[in-house]
Amino acid sequence: MNPRISYQESPQGFYKAMYAVENYLNNSGLTHTEIHLIKVRASQINGCGYCLDMHHKDALKAGETMDRLYLLPAWEESPCYTDEEKAMLNLTDVLTRIADSTPQQVEQAFDRMTKYFSKEKIANTVLAICQINSWNRIAISFGNIPGSYQPK
Repeated sequence: MNPRISYQESPQGFYKAMYAVENYLNNSGLTHTEIHLIKVRASQINGCGYCLDMHHKDALKAGETMDRLYLLPAWEESPCYTDEEKAMLNLTDVLTRIADSTPQQVEQAFDRMTKYFSKEKIANTVLAICQINSWNRIAISFGNIPGSYQPK
């Protein structure tokens, strides 16, 4: 099985632009834990096998626990996440499912975030959610092979 568009076949500057956003996010004040939870959760919702494989491996390597990763689909009822993490996961769910989310759900998700985070951190969280949704769409449409990612 081969990807439809490989890394080498991508337009010059394509990945450079995506990695520039990754670099920004890694220095934005979001913790690695927060970024990993957002990436795994959005990838679950979008059904992106390649990104699920990648972000599970990276999260485990960064110290995340298996329990917290496999309980992500049930984050609302799982006691292993903080209230702050649950607010981020809620926003991740609402924005990843934006076509099915009502304006009221978006407003409620934003209000929940304001209980814990500054506007700057909320904006960076929104960008992280947008970024992983973009990566999911790229990986799925390019035909990236789930299981082929090897952490550095």
